[in-house]
Parts: sequence; C-alpha cells; structure tokens
Amino acid sequence: MLVVVDDFSRFSWVFFMEFKDEAFGFVRDLVLRLRNESHKAMRAIRSDNGGEFRNSHFENFYRDLGLEHQFSSPYTPPQNGVVERKNRTLVEMARTMLDEHRTPRHFWAEAVNTACYIANRIFLRAFLGKTSYELRFGRQPSVKHLRAFGCRCFVLKKAGHLDKFESRCLDGIFLGYASSSRAFRVWILEAKQVVGTCEVSFDETMPCTTPAFELSGDDEEGTPIFEYEEGADNVGDAGATAPAAAPAPSATNFNDDGGPLPTASSSLPRQQTQAEAGPAKDAGEVTSEIVPSRQVQRDHPPHRMIGDIHQRVTRSSVASLAFFSHSAYVATFVPRDVSHALSDPNWVNAMHEEFENFERNHVWNLVEPPPNCRPIDRVYKLRKALYGLKQAPRAWYARLKSFLLKSGFVMGSVDKTLFLLSRGGDTLIVQIYVDDIIFGGSSHDLVSSFAEQMSRKFEMSLMGELQFFLGLQIKQGPEGTFVHQAKYTRDILKKFEMGDSKPMMTPMSTNTALDADEDGEAVDQKEFRGMIGSLLYLTATKPDIQFAVCLCARYQASPRTSHRQAVKRIFRYLKFAPELGLWYSSGSSLSLRGFSDADHAGCRIDRKSTSGTCQLLGTYLVSWSSRKQASVSLSTTETEYIAAASCCSQLLWMKATLSDFGLRFGKIPLLVDSTSAISVAKNPVLHSRTKHIDVEGVDNALIKGEIESQWTGLIALLVTGWRCVDNALIKEEIESQWTGLIALLV
Repeated sequence: MLVVVDDFSRFSWVFFMEFKDEAFGFVRDLVLRLRNESHKAMRAIRSDNGGEFRNSHFENFYRDLGLEHQFSSPYTPPQNGVVERKNRTLVEMARTMLDEHRTPRHFWAEAVNTACYIANRIFLRAFLGKTSYELRFGRQPSVKHLRAFGCRCFVLKKAGHLDKFESRCLDGIFLGYASSSRAFRVWILEAKQVVGTCEVSFDETMPCTTPAFELSGDDEEGTPIFEYEEGADNVGDAGATAPAAAPAPSATNFNDDGGPLPTASSSLPRQQTQAEAGPAKDAGEVTSEIVPSRQVQRDHPPHRMIGDIHQRVTRSSVASLAFFSHSAYVATFVPRDVSHALSDPNWVNAMHEEFENFERNHVWNLVEPPPNCRPIDRVYKLRKALYGLKQAPRAWYARLKSFLLKSGFVMGSVDKTLFLLSRGGDTLIVQIYVDDIIFGGSSHDLVSSFAEQMSRKFEMSLMGELQFFLGLQIKQGPEGTFVHQAKYTRDILKKFEMGDSKPMMTPMSTNTALDADEDGEAVDQKEFRGMIGSLLYLTATKPDIQFAVCLCARYQASPRTSHRQAVKRIFRYLKFAPELGLWYSSGSSLSLRGFSDADHAGCRIDRKSTSGTCQLLGTYLVSWSSRKQASVSLSTTETEYIAAASCCSQLLWMKATLSDFGLRFGKIPLLVDSTSAISVAKNPVLHSRTKHIDVEGVDNALIKGEIESQWTGLIALLVTGWRCVDNALIKEEIESQWTGLIALLV
C-alpha cells in the first residue's frame, strides 16, 4: 500500500501494489497529472529512504522535472511524520469499518480506499479550519451520499428479461465509492463481483454476512467468507481497482488538483500481514447450515456420485478456515479452550471415540522416558503415520505392498503400483493410487475373493463396479469401455463462466499464431493458470485439445488478453461436445504401434519446434503427447528425428509395461512422415549434415558400450541438450515406415 499526502491541504491518495517496484509508475502518473491540473508549481517531494523510492528511475524523473527529492534518515519514520501518521490513520479507520458490520477481512483494500475518500472530506486542516477537499478544489464537499461501509444493500436489477414474480433486486455489500463516476461500489453476493451503480438502497442496521456464513465473535485473523473476483469499476479517491483478496496495482483519486509538497510512504496493513502469517487464534462460535451425509450405493447414478470442483489451496491459505469448513458436520460451535470443550458431552464423546480408534489401530506405544529426562509422566511413541502427514502415503503404500506380496501378488517391473496375481489360468490386476485402489480380473470368483480379503484386513469402503475414478467417468459394457469427463467439463465451464458461451467446432484458430504479445493488456495470472490447470487435467480423455492447451500453457508467466481469448476458445470447443471421450472395444487386437510428427520452428518466440507423438494399441489411442523441444533444430530432418526419438522412448516404456500383463511384442512399427529422418535413423554413419548431433566431444563408442550393456544391444547417439536417441532401436526393433502422416497432434 502506497500513501501520498499533499503537505499543504493534507489531501491523500492511496495506491495498492503487488510489488514495491510499482511505486515509480504510480508516483510518476500522479505527479504528471497534478502538474496538468494545478496552476501552482510543485517544488519538492519527500519520501522515506526505501529502495522503492531511492533508485535511478525516480532520480531521472525528478531531475527532468526540476523537483527536489528529500529523504528521511534510515529507520527514522518521525522525519516523514505527515504521511506516516496518515498511513496509521487510514489503517485504523479501515479496521474499525471492517469490524462495525463484520465485513470479511479480505475486503481490507476496499476499506482503506473508502477511508481515504472519507478522510479527504471530513478531516479539518487545523490552522485553516477547512477540509482537505475544500483546500484542494475550493468548494465544500457534500457528505449526503456517505453510507456505512460494509452494510447490507440492495441493487435494482434491470438487465435481461424479468418474470412477473422474479425479484427486482440483488443483495449486496456496500464497499465504497466509484472514482470515475457518481456511483457506489457494491459486492453482489449472487454474482460474486463488484459493480458500480447509483440505483441502490441501503440498510445500515444489518451486517453484511448472510445467516449461512455469519460469525459470532472476533474474526481476528480475517477469515475470508466470499471469494473475490476483480470487478470492472474503480474505487473512490483511490483511482484504479482496489482488490479485495490480494493487492493488485491500483491508483486513487482521479479528480484532484495539484499541491506544493506531496509526501510518500509505502507499507502493508498490519492486519493483512497477520492474517497471512497463520490461522486465527480465536475464531469464536460458528453457525452453519447442516450438510447432509452422503450415502453411496452400488446402483447410484454416477452423475450424482461425483463431487464439485474445489479450488486449489495451500495449507497456509486455509489454516484459518479449518474451523469453518468442518463446522457443518463436526460441531455447531468451536470451543475456546480445553475447559470449554470438556464441559460439552458431545466433545467428550468425540475425544473418547478418536482415542479408541488410535488404540484399535495400534497407532502408538506407551514408552518409558529416556534417562536424564524428567517429564511429568510417560509419553506416547508414534507407530503409524497419521492421515494427512507427509509420510502417510509412503507408510500406507509400504503396508499395502507387504500385504499384497505375502498374498502371492507380483509387483510390476516398471510400474511399482501395479500388482498381478495368476491363479489357475486366471489373472487379477490391482492398481494403487495413494489410498484409492482399482482391481479387476478374468474370474469373478477371484475378484470377489480379493474384495472380501481386503475388507477383512483393512477398514475400507467397496464402491462396486468402477464408474468414477480420479475425475474420470467409466462406462463398462459387454461391447467395450467408454472413458470420458463430461461432468468435469461442465463443471469447469460453469466455474469460469463459459457455460453460456457460443460453441466452437475447433479448439483453436488456424489464422492466428500466439506470441508473447508484449504490447497487449495483461490479465489476471491466477485466473489464467487456473484455466490452464483445469484444461491440462481434461487432456487425460481429450487428446484433441492437447496441442492447443500446451501452446497456451507457454504464456502462464505473463498472460495477455490474446492468450486468454485463445484459452476461452478451447472452452467454447468443449461446450460444443462435452461428452466426447475414448472408446475401447472388447474384441480389438493388441498390436502396438507409434506415430510421430513435428512442427518445425513453430514457436515464434524462440523458434523451437514442437513434437507430437501418439501410441495405439490395436486401433485405439492409449498414449499421446505434444511438447516443445528443448533446443532449436537446424532442419526439418533434425526436428522429425527428435520427435521420432521421443515416440521411441515412449514405445519402449509401454513395451516393458505391457510385458507385465503378459503381452509380448517383437518389432514395433514407428510411422514417421519424413523420409530424411528415416534415412538418418537407418544410417549409423555420421556425415557433415548430422555432425552436430554428436556434440561436445563425447566419445560415441563409449556411449554405445554403456547403452549396449544396459539396454540389450541398443546403439544410441547423444543429441545436443536432448536425450539419447536410440539409432539401432529405430533400425532393428522399431520399423520406421513412410506413411504420409500429416500434422498428428501438431
């Protein structure tokens, strides 16, 4: 947060920064605007001695304008007392405003912005007897429009066609005043966004929280109740957008006159820093709606079994939410201390039940204290990893692995989470994903026996026939299996407000090529990364969007409007056919083959190429990838050769993995659409056009020897910065063939 104060009128501006180096841009724009608005010349600017103010950018700017830049001594805030006191005043005002109507603390920027707006209009300059606004603009400000911050308000609904009995208003929270128009800023609860409007009614006696989210007690650490999405309007005397969830670049006060001696200081609000540091110490009681328990039956419809999408969070970000998110099904209040909890019989029963679970599962042993130690009594030694700790998945895997191996299972040679059991000509396959297990076999009796054995050994829930697993929806039938993510697709369309968008028949345009677009308008990086992450998970069943998603993912560091439009087109393509998935027929052949292709120098930023590969088992797609190559290729031959090597390595891995299932393959065909790349692969002799492939003076014969001893007679060439390309693998085990394949996944 950056505060700027006019030394004469004490008129203030507030800017919200994500990084301190943004201070120069805000101060520069403000100084230039004041020079144009005021007929009085600005003489000097005083700031603290921070690095964000003491740098070459400020020095050159002030020198060009003929301004004197004064600094306070290091670690001496009183020398810049005007702005330091103003900073404290605004923060204390904002804290009081948030507490008055129990407004969520992540609206702190809106509160500070409104505090600055009010302070400019009500605080009197002591020796002049006038407000800062009057000293600046020469007229008394109007205060008739001021309302209580955070109060309940109702916005007139006018957009769209309304039914006769449909509500004509939207519930909202008052967050301040717009800077560029005569409007109020209101957080709409239903839409979860900030709007600017003048057609609003206020109820200043009601708090902002709804009954389902109402908190009783002091929300000391700023428990967030509403998700904040950046609105379209600006705030009060603080100019550009003031974010609620996290500070983003914003400015304040667009209608100001100049002043002789502005002072500047940057700081972060103390309350926000504490809120980010850790969970709330005392959250008080919580009143929440009761969430019914979910009972899943074997014939339960899959579209009702699947839960909603949750936001990606970190432990630190949800530490203060722990009491709230579990209140619906744990308790109706949270005790303040141990004595308070022991006074409630429900809490006492819960403690005994948890303790009995620990004893039944042998979680710990009671041990004697070590020598030279005088504790109060004996302590418990942990024997098992508790659920939620970092070592829990490894401990669970070790226990389950030991049980399966003792039961006669054989662990996969490549995939260590795959276990197979052969008995009387029948096979049982078990796949482990942390604490989720799927299994199937050729004998119904063998599958049922394993299910009973697991239920006796472990406390677990048997879901029956596989219908939903890790976000994938599976439909099994006598003719084959269909895998799709229809519900997940609809959920992300709704999440990113693309459910009502116009469908498109292709995931990307063939007429436009993405680049860095440095002159384009920047967009919210967090939202853009969330969209990319959601789409990447969707590529598990939709190879048709693989290339488009990976192309857009290259611009996550600095996304622009053009990049977001490209991502939205992918969502519109998903809207066209969300039910598309992968079909695997029961009677298909099990021959393995691969395809590779490349887009030479397709990246407009670094001119690197993109490799596209896919592997088919029979006539059905089982593996695919689209990835930018690690270095620049000098020719299409080299590009295609690298792509073929990538496909070759995947085929080798699949060959080894499928061998665990009893499938054996001889020569695997690899289909490439470049005769020159095939010729290079078949010809082990290096010549002038391929010398650069063997780089940095590496002894090729030594590499050949290492590879031969490790990979059963495979000969390799080392490619610059890439990986070992298996020449003889392509020559002897993989039959490279010309197919005329064009632009597969590229």
